[in-house]
Amino acid sequence: MIPQNEILKIEQLQFVTQPSLTYHIKKEKKELRGSVDDLEAIKQAVEKILNTERYQYVIYDWNYGVEFSDLWGKPMSYVIPEVEQRIVEALCSDDRIESVTNFRFTHNKNHLMVMFDVQTIYGSWEEKRMVSV
Repeated sequence: MIPQNEILKIEQLQFVTQPSLTYHIKKEKKELRGSVDDLEAIKQAVEKILNTERYQYVIYDWNYGVEFSDLWGKPMSYVIPEVEQRIVEALCSDDRIESVTNFRFTHNKNHLMVMFDVQTIYGSWEEKRMVSV
């Protein structure tokens, strides 16, 4: 007897956005306690992505994190557009993040302060990041 299968059509599929519920990282107490959802969960996700150097940790997929380490010692004319592009690429891989815009940069010696706006499906905020270059 040959099994009979019904072929699913794309119109029959339902796409469901997964919840953003995650554990709550309390940096000041260095503990994980409780959970957060929606905007607070995305803020934590952004922080984790920007603090993870891409390709350095086996636990993470190669699409997770951001590459900053190869920018050390490069001229600012090269570093600034690269940092912007890499942050946008890293953060927009999360489907809850709609856009990353309005980049502003200040630098002194070996540090670049990057400020930008993150727009998500739950709201937006201004993020700041110090990059050593």
